[in-house]
Order: sequence, then structure tokens, then C-alpha cells
Amino acid sequence: MEHQFTSNINEILKKNFPHNYEDIFKDSYILQYLNVKTKSANSGSKARGSFANLYAIYVLVEDYIKQGFHVNDGYKKSNGSQFKHLFNRQRQLPFGANLQNHALNNRLNSEFQKYFPIQETPPILRVSEKYWINEDLLKITFSHTIFNIAESIIEIIDQYIKTKSNALDLFISTCIDLQGIDADNDNAVRLFVMSQLSPNVDARLFEIVSYAILKHYYIDTTIYWGYNSDNLNEEKLTLYKTGRTNANDGGIDFVMKPLGRFFQVTETLDFKKYFLDIEKLQKYPITFVIKSEAEVDKLHAKIYDDALKNYPVEAVVKKYMECIEELINIPILLDFFNKSIELGHIRSILNEIILQSKFEFNYEEIATLKDV
Repeated sequence: MEHQFTSNINEILKKNFPHNYEDIFKDSYILQYLNVKTKSANSGSKARGSFANLYAIYVLVEDYIKQGFHVNDGYKKSNGSQFKHLFNRQRQLPFGANLQNHALNNRLNSEFQKYFPIQETPPILRVSEKYWINEDLLKITFSHTIFNIAESIIEIIDQYIKTKSNALDLFISTCIDLQGIDADNDNAVRLFVMSQLSPNVDARLFEIVSYAILKHYYIDTTIYWGYNSDNLNEEKLTLYKTGRTNANDGGIDFVMKPLGRFFQVTETLDFKKYFLDIEKLQKYPITFVIKSEAEVDKLHAKIYDDALKNYPVEAVVKKYMECIEELINIPILLDFFNKSIELGHIRSILNEIILQSKFEFNYEEIATLKDV
């Protein structure tokens, strides 16, 4: 697989191994894996970053280098690296502040096995709270010479971080620039927000933009509620974002007060994902916001039909389907956005996108690191 960032990988390898870089890349599973995981580097803010698994490799290789094993033998007899140190270190890296332990514990090994099934030993070796990088993946033998690629791996991931940071800088700076333009030119803001509502947009940005639109679409709706008809409360619908988009904890993304309505944003049409979310809430109704341009009826039919192929009892499928309160696709979001513009909320939506993006990507922290 070749993509735009592949040239960056080749440049780093050529600098470090000028006469053998092509063969080293060809013979290295871990370099090929990095090539796959860095595909999104030059795709701008719209492409999903692959930080968790890359950072698991990064912190282990970094510790390997700090102990001098890239130039000395003895790693296989070493005491390894402590989980706490590795976990804290990955959270110090840009975009890593909220990473969990999945990549270190299993996710990297599992995904690596899918790409390279003939590689029997996984990248991460573990005994209790001690971790090792598979040193065999760091040493490439060619023409009776052993080449250690540990430092090259660090350089490649550092370059990927820099490239993704630049893409985020551009996204945030574009938002901020749009904040400063005259109200007469709201069309530029409208076109920018609409460009973030497409199937190829980064899942985290899609969730942020969806939240900003839905929040301001519902904000002018007032309901009356109470325990008796003589004492009613008047309250506007308010949508709350419940956490970061990249937490990957299976939680609910938005909740609406005072209705107690739950929203979950997704980019998959796998019925198992929908049913799992419903099961986690003990079959409480959920509205799913789907990153798809397909018609809602077709989306609903696909989920239902796929479930019927896997569940032998139709009544069970119908029970789960009843818990899908509503499906909101990209065309519906665009319609909500246009209606919100008519109500004068376009600038508030843009401000919300900026606020949530900075929070999601720890933007202030990243900017500070760049200035150091």
C-alpha cells in the first residue's frame, strides 16, 4: 500500500539506511504496519487519526532506546517496562491525553495479527504489569548485516504527529478566521460547516459538528411538564455532550434535558453495534446519528434485515428495533442546520464547534507544546 505519507517513511529510512532502505521496508512487518496506520496523515482534519496503536509502539520503542538496547544486546533478558510508566507516557503525547489501556493490552496485537497472520509473535509481549516490544520486529537482517530500526520508528511516528497537528491547526484556524468575518458573509460559515457533514469526515469531527447542530436545532423548542396539570414547568430542550468523542467506552454521546432522550453517533451499519448499545441501557430508546447519506428507511431496513439473518427469533429483533427511537442521517442534519441558520444560530454553531474541537483534541495543550 502506497499513500502520500509513504514518501515520508521512505525519506526517513533513506536518511538512516541510504543503501538498504527499500529492502528494509520490504522485509519489516512493523514498518509496513506503520505505513498502513499513517494513511490518514495527509488527508487533513477529515481523516481519522490512528494514535492509540501507534503510541503503544512509540512508548515501548522509546523506552527500549532510552535503555540503550538499540545499540547493545541484552534486551531479551531485561526487566521490561512498567505498565504505569508506559500508560502515563502515551498520555503525555499530543492527542494522547485520554487514551486508554486497550492498545497496550490487546488491541495492537490483535490488529497486527490481522495484517500479518504469518507473524507468530505479537509486537507487544507481556507478563503481568511488565511489557516488552518484540525486538525481532526491530532488527532486520539483510546481506548478513543486522539493521536496528528503533530510532526510525520514533522518527516516523513523530513525523505523523507533526503532520496531523498541522492539519488540526488548519481546521481550528479556519474556524477562528470564520469567527472574524462580517455577519454579511455567513455563507462562508455555512459552506464550511456543511463540508464537515460527509461520509469521509473524521468520526470525531462529525460527532462534534452533529452535536453543535442538534444542540441549536432543539434549543428553541419549549416543553411543559409537571406532576399535575395545575403546576407545570416551562423548559427549553437542552442537549448535553456527555464526554469526549474518542473515549471509545461505548457510552452515550448526547443526552437531552428534560426529556431524558439519548443520542449515539455512529459511522457503522453493523446491527450488532446498535443492539449492543441498546442492551447496555437495558433496552432504553436511543436516537442514532449516522454518518451516512443513505435514506433513513433504507438504513432502518438494512439494520433489521441483517439482524434477521443472525437472530432465529423475529420477536427478539423487533424488540431491539423498537428501541431505535429515531435515525438521523446526514441529509436530516443538513436540514436541521439550515433551519437553525434561519433562526439565527449559525455563529453559535461555529463557536460550539471551535469550543468542542479544542476540548476534544487538547488543542491548547498541543499549541503550548509546539511553542516550547
